Amino acid sequence: MSTLLARTGRQRQRYVDQFRLVAGCIPYKLDKNVEDQGCIVEDRVLILMISTPNRNDLVFPKGGWEDDETIEEAACREAMEEAGVKGIIGENTLGVWDFRSKSSQNSCSLAGSCRGYMFALQVTEELDRWPGQASYDRKWLTVNEAFECCRYDWMRDALKHFLLLF
Repeated sequence: MSTLLARTGRQRQRYVDQFRLVAGCIPYKLDKNVEDQGCIVEDRVLILMISTPNRNDLVFPKGGWEDDETIEEAACREAMEEAGVKGIIGENTLGVWDFRSKSSQNSCSLAGSCRGYMFALQVTEELDRWPGQASYDRKWLTVNEAFECCRYDWMRDALKHFLLLF
């Protein structure tokens, strides 16, 4: 079991106009087994996605942006807590997306609305133990596999913006 602790609760969460502010990232690494010469980036980049509790889909690590951290710190914290990775975060967001939390997908009210800020995260360390290890499995995917696993349009859009970095 991990000795690292994940933050819990929503007492310190940031909200703007009834949107819960969320920070996340697309963790990635370059596949060292693929030749660099003449290779398109989609063949060299591996994307890390994580399983979601009680569902059969994969997502990017993300979670609430708290009032005692920068947006970049929140994105890095979520990557460590949920995916067990650390790395170098991109200087700029990949974009900002409004979406519904998975528990509020079918609701007509503003409750459950999120505004997500996504970053690229070049993974430099994979932890053997991490706070969310009991709830999340991590899986390295090719770019094409990651696109196939994106359940929501905003995730595919974030991945498209990510590819513009290369």
